[in-house]
Amino acid sequence: MVQFALDSFLSALRDLSGLLVPLGIVLGGFLVTLLVLAILDRERPRRWLDHAGPTLRRLGGWLLVALSLFLGVVALRVTRHAVDARISTLQNARASTEADPSGGETVQPAPTATYISERTYTRTLTLPPQFLDRLGEDGVGALTPYLTDPSSESIERLVDTFRRSGRDVVFTREATLLVEDPIRFDTSNVNVDLAFVDPLQGGRQTYYNARFEGRYAFRNPLQEPASVRFVFPLPYGSGTLSNFELLADGQPVQITNLDRGAVWEGTVAAGASVSLVVRYRNQGARAWSYQLAARREPIANFDLTVKADRAAKFARFSLFPTSTASSFAGPSTLRWQLKDVITAQNVSLTFSGASLRETLAKVFAFAPAALLVGAAFVLAWAWRRGLSLSPVASGLTVLGFTLGFVLAGVLTAYMNVIVAGLLGAALAVGLGVVVLGRRFLVPLVLTAAAPLAFLATGHAGLLLTVLGALAFSTLLPRPRSTTPRG
Repeated sequence: MVQFALDSFLSALRDLSGLLVPLGIVLGGFLVTLLVLAILDRERPRRWLDHAGPTLRRLGGWLLVALSLFLGVVALRVTRHAVDARISTLQNARASTEADPSGGETVQPAPTATYISERTYTRTLTLPPQFLDRLGEDGVGALTPYLTDPSSESIERLVDTFRRSGRDVVFTREATLLVEDPIRFDTSNVNVDLAFVDPLQGGRQTYYNARFEGRYAFRNPLQEPASVRFVFPLPYGSGTLSNFELLADGQPVQITNLDRGAVWEGTVAAGASVSLVVRYRNQGARAWSYQLAARREPIANFDLTVKADRAAKFARFSLFPTSTASSFAGPSTLRWQLKDVITAQNVSLTFSGASLRETLAKVFAFAPAALLVGAAFVLAWAWRRGLSLSPVASGLTVLGFTLGFVLAGVLTAYMNVIVAGLLGAALAVGLGVVVLGRRFLVPLVLTAAAPLAFLATGHAGLLLTVLGALAFSTLLPRPRSTTPRG
């Protein structure tokens, strides 16, 4: 970061040297003009300099203030690029000292419930006599082109028989398959809590900590006991799942094979009900979805509640919530209550986020503007209240604010960004008070707070408007008090 800052500063000096050439030409022309006038009439330039001397000295002082502003803008520009380069290097590094979010756009498919039954299918082939020679050489394998694959996992039993029918041979294959027929859920109650973490609170980009709990209930629709299977697919893009548990009628289910997801199998009496609970936690970012369309089965009672402390948007053509509740500072609650529906839509939420790199880029991109506007605000404050303000004090204050903002950029490499920004602003205000005095505390604080507004992700516009309104209100004329005449 130091080397990058040094290179950027030297580049800025080279740019400044390009501006000094035309300025030197103008000053040289002015001096040549004075010299010519002095040769033609010595007394006139002397009288003019005597009258213009104090004005030129004051103008020179304010030129130094302008130079300090220029140097401050250059220093803040260098700081911005240095901070951006440091964060970019960290984000592109193969190793890191900070944990990245373990998940991305999380998609949770809806579970399925099925009852397992046996079905027997019969296939009969009449073989001509000349086909018997091939059967003698290749066995039953000679019939493979005419039969289905017997190695399917769903085949429970396979019986092959041969019998004579005249000169022909009749081949019969009986395949008993395990068939899964869907069971409609009586209730599906899903609760999701999304707690967002912004880059300023830790990490490099906005992510959320999710808590998922799904409660499902169904019953055996047959008039006899049935083998029932419940499959809960694991979410996509969820990273690491923690505290995962599957409960069947209140009893924990030991899961050993997750090829199909979390699976529970059991025998359920005729007409009996089963309740299952699934819980887990994970990290995600940008979006969260619940897939209903993949099943395309009737949904009896579906109730999904999502609580999020961030405003949500809904993907195009997705299911919109049936009810919403939100507060200005608290979490928002979105609810989907569906009954007796068949849908080809999913619940799909997207959330806006920010990265640490973008946030700091906004802070230090606005810092030069805050420095210039703050300088004008201090001048207006002094003029409005009749306070004296010397060019030297103004220039030192500008340099003090520049030092505070630069310190904030340097401290972002060592501590929390908010703490670094507050320490830099405190140093800027402290140096300003030392130079100008406590009577300028209000404009100094408002100027230092302006760049920090971008640290409040999503509320920078509101905070800047409030700061601008406060600054404007301090410059308004106060109403004169009138006393009634006796």
